[in-house]
Amino acid sequence: MIDIHHHLLWGLDDGSKSIENSIAMARIAAEDGITHVVCTPHANSQYVYDPQIIADKIAELQRSLKAEGIALTLGRGCDFHMTYDNIQEAKTDPARYSINGKGYLLVELPDYGISQALTETFYQLQIAGLTPILTHPERNATLQTDQLRMMDWMRGGLLVQVTAGSVLGHMGKQAQKVAHQLLANRWVHFLATDAHNTSSRPPRMREAYELVAEKYGSEYAHALCVGNPLAVFQGKPLLPQAEPLNLYEDLEEKSWWKKLLKL
Repeated sequence: MIDIHHHLLWGLDDGSKSIENSIAMARIAAEDGITHVVCTPHANSQYVYDPQIIADKIAELQRSLKAEGIALTLGRGCDFHMTYDNIQEAKTDPARYSINGKGYLLVELPDYGISQALTETFYQLQIAGLTPILTHPERNATLQTDQLRMMDWMRGGLLVQVTAGSVLGHMGKQAQKVAHQLLANRWVHFLATDAHNTSSRPPRMREAYELVAEKYGSEYAHALCVGNPLAVFQGKPLLPQAEPLNLYEDLEEKSWWKKLLKL
């Protein structure tokens, strides 16, 4: 399994607090069957995102994991907050924030006050060569009650990542409910741990993978935990995806009425 959202690097945000803690998190991940981790510290007004510091920490941690016999391949990304400065910088330098500099960008929205202009913003990021991946919409207070906000974004090519813990109910009942609604509609492209520590938010995916396989099919589970995230890690296009449900039906209905009324 490949984990594209993981706060593994120490001392950069609210994730790992020490390199020892990072090694312990990496060991849990590897024992759970995770082979690749994208290290994704926050990039916002609170935490400074410096690609060189991050690259240095990844290199140091990778050496420590090798010494400890922990088979885990690390990559670089970020938990990208949609601030004006971040957006402008990402459009100018798409490799700066994207996963391994290859174009896929994890984006996190505020719980409230989601801008109506986001559809255009996502489009502008795509024009710049980025493919946005929306992180944990099932945990977003606004999107929990209004999933329709996502429809235009997804029709325009936005991808969706759900937290493994949400699937299992570890992030609250409402997050679990919405996660399964999204999964049932095949609106999800990735599961990821969004791990922050070894206890309350550990880096485990196996149980969620198995539950998705049981409820929604093994091929879909494999795509969410292996095929799609590996393509992102390598900067390759995703393979053909499961057909999303309830995403284009209203467009088809409108088209039919337009034909009838000759509009």
